[in-house]
Amino acid sequence: MYRNFVLISLKVKQFPEIDNNDDDLTAMGITTQSAKTHRASVQAIAVASYNLGCFCGAIATIWLGDRLGRRRTIFAGSSIMVIGATIMASAFSLPQFVVGRIITGFGNGMSTSTIPTWQSECSKAHRRGQLVMVEGALITGGVCFSYWLDFAFYYLDPSSISWRFPIAFQIVFCLIILSLIFTMPESPRWLILKGKEDEAMDVLAALNGEEPESDYVMNEFKAIKDVVSEMSKGSFSDLFTMDENRNFHRAALAYVNQFFQQICGINLITYYASFIYQTYVGLSPFLARLIAACNGTEYFMASWIAVFVIEKYGRRKLMLFGSVGQTLSMIVLAVVNFLAAQNKATNGTNQGPGVAAVLFLFVFNTFFAVGWLGMTWLYPAEVVPLRIRAASNAASTSANWLFNFLIVMISPVMFASIGYQTYIVFACINAAIIPCVWLFYPETAYRSLEEMDSIFHKTTSIFDVVKVAREEPRRYGENGELLIHYDQTDAARRRSSAPRNALTKGQSYKEEHIEDIEKHSASE
Repeated sequence: MYRNFVLISLKVKQFPEIDNNDDDLTAMGITTQSAKTHRASVQAIAVASYNLGCFCGAIATIWLGDRLGRRRTIFAGSSIMVIGATIMASAFSLPQFVVGRIITGFGNGMSTSTIPTWQSECSKAHRRGQLVMVEGALITGGVCFSYWLDFAFYYLDPSSISWRFPIAFQIVFCLIILSLIFTMPESPRWLILKGKEDEAMDVLAALNGEEPESDYVMNEFKAIKDVVSEMSKGSFSDLFTMDENRNFHRAALAYVNQFFQQICGINLITYYASFIYQTYVGLSPFLARLIAACNGTEYFMASWIAVFVIEKYGRRKLMLFGSVGQTLSMIVLAVVNFLAAQNKATNGTNQGPGVAAVLFLFVFNTFFAVGWLGMTWLYPAEVVPLRIRAASNAASTSANWLFNFLIVMISPVMFASIGYQTYIVFACINAAIIPCVWLFYPETAYRSLEEMDSIFHKTTSIFDVVKVAREEPRRYGENGELLIHYDQTDAARRRSSAPRNALTKGQSYKEEHIEDIEKHSASE
């Protein structure tokens, strides 16, 4: 995923309203603290407008996600991004540029609300974590690419091509999505939800490399269909119910999970890296951009660690690992930035502590990449039931963008007002995340999406779900092998004793002949 992070470094000549560099402000005669804070606020609004658009796009997906389906929602989001990027790249005034960022963000909010759900619904339980973590790695690939593009086109400054081309280039990635999205399979769970059962069974067979009549495919189909039969009449209001499915409990876990990712302060670094290096570490503009690009590259490389360890160590351990490392990194950043400020005041240089500050910005990114980068695109899609999955993932993604917006908005103002103490605030926030994960977040590794329903059916409060998940037998092994047949589970026995609700008028051919298919599979 390509995202634009070159706003601050390349466009201040076209839009001087967002210039917040101390030397530039002094040259313009802006010396009062209130005037500098105002400039920081304008800069923050210009940057954060993108996240506000993403928030609105995610909210819209609550109602559009299940109506359009996974592929068409992604197609619509990518199309809107093309329009927004075109408006941004052709902007000659700050209001036009901000409008373009909001529109681009709206499209990206639709896509980011849908893609993790789509991936999770098309993945096997033992591979789901790795596949969604690859998405997280590709996000950092976009960050890395944008930093180096920023650095390369810096040499064309003061030509407006130096910032117009990097912004317009994201259209290329959108066009790739638009050209390929309908060659991909639709979510089998969404197809069953809409009564397209024959197509769903074909997709399940293709995804598992089996024949539609195989025992493995039939077992998965029946497990999904039983859940869908109960949950086919879901609505947005179901997010707030607390019956045996514990929808509100699960939606809250997903929402807070996304909240944690942003409130930890990652975009303090991602959006403002070169600005921090230049303004607060004292590097030259050239060196600040070069190190920011190196930071993005290291961030991309570190993100691949999670791809290989997510299934081995599980979700909880990685979240805890990331939060502990992020807390320690923020503490060190607060200390070294305090020393840098002291040294600059007394000796006129902050070189020694500045080097340490640069290093620990890299360290923070590493812990975040392993523990939290892809986690919040994976976990919310795993923990909620099908009935509210599209709405819940859209709502939780809106939290990601809402608090992304908040952090991007307040970061320049915090740096301008309280300096190094900004890092103390984020150290405390990261420390508070640790006990929350330990107490409230159940492990989802190697669990099918339907297994999570069984776990929450046995949960009686927010405090025992971790224990229930630990004790519940797994239906699938570490290599995807079937350990417990669905018909042997408590969920199947409970549902078989209840009246069955038809999804559609009449039955599909495969459902009508399901017993014949099972007998055929057994004889083989």
